Amino acid sequence: MEIIIKIADEKNAAELLEIYKPYVEKTAITFEYDVPSVEEFSQRIKNIKEKYPYIIAFSDDEIVGYAYASAFKDRSAYDWSVETSVYVKESCKRCGIGALLYKKLEEILSMQGFLNVNACIAYTEKQDENLTNDSVYFHKKLGYSLVGEFHKCGYKFGKWYEMVWMEKFIGKHSDKPKQIIPFKEIENKL
Repeated sequence: MEIIIKIADEKNAAELLEIYKPYVEKTAITFEYDVPSVEEFSQRIKNIKEKYPYIIAFSDDEIVGYAYASAFKDRSAYDWSVETSVYVKESCKRCGIGALLYKKLEEILSMQGFLNVNACIAYTEKQDENLTNDSVYFHKKLGYSLVGEFHKCGYKFGKWYEMVWMEKFIGKHSDKPKQIIPFKEIENKL
């Protein structure tokens, strides 16, 4: 399976939403209860791309996954840190698509000057039909380290789930970090 990574566009919202929909409806991977509308999802893409990358994976002209970064926290001191997200089409899991998306995402984030990538991951002591801990294993494989756990903080499908934070450094920390370049300023160079 050949995978091509491209920059997402708002016009991709309906296809991306089809990938995201099962995660909302059948899993605790996202704590979102309701599937957003295409219009809302399109606006999310547009808003994220002002500052952060939003990328999609194609195979045979079909979108099979997507990844993006977003604000870690909304305070200036956190400017060099982002939160990452990745979603892969159900039928394409375990094909290496998520890893390819994260590699490209980290490459772009590094170009922008980001130093820390963080992942907020739903977690469970006892795996069930709505949540496995595959996302934790995926992030460990990609070099992320576990840095914290919140207990019984997400309620979905009549159950309480934990949440863990994982982090990875993608740049060198200095006393004078470079200014972050907004994604919209480098998008055309990619």
